[in-house]
Amino acid sequence: MTNFAPVSGLVGGVFIGLAAIILMLTIGRIAGVCGIALNAMTARDAAGRPWRLLFILGLPLGALLVTAIGLKDWSGVSFAATMPTTVLAGFIVGFGSIVGSGCTSGHGICGLARFSMRSVVATLTFMATGAATVFIIRHMI
Repeated sequence: MTNFAPVSGLVGGVFIGLAAIILMLTIGRIAGVCGIALNAMTARDAAGRPWRLLFILGLPLGALLVTAIGLKDWSGVSFAATMPTTVLAGFIVGFGSIVGSGCTSGHGICGLARFSMRSVVATLTFMATGAATVFIIRHMI
């Protein structure tokens, strides 16, 4: 069972949106996490690597900050999947983001905000695939 937490979701969404806006306004880049991670590892220009690494570092640091100031207790969070399954799933998501020319953050947050039709199609595909996966796992397997 999941907990309905609209305020937490709203606050988190506002911060994600602000981060995307700040990244676009300051250096003119799209906040697509998979693209940022891929280019942090493979970028030929050394000048683009530091901001990407800092962006990636900020993702877990944000969760640690929320925990440190007492806004979230993570002790009840557990993952049913094994580590090999989690790693395999990560590679599949990474491959999908390359094939789809972006990930959920790039298409779903930044692309939709720019009224990109490609991002509308990609986001609808992500959401439909996610819903189908949950249905299959919960009701058919």
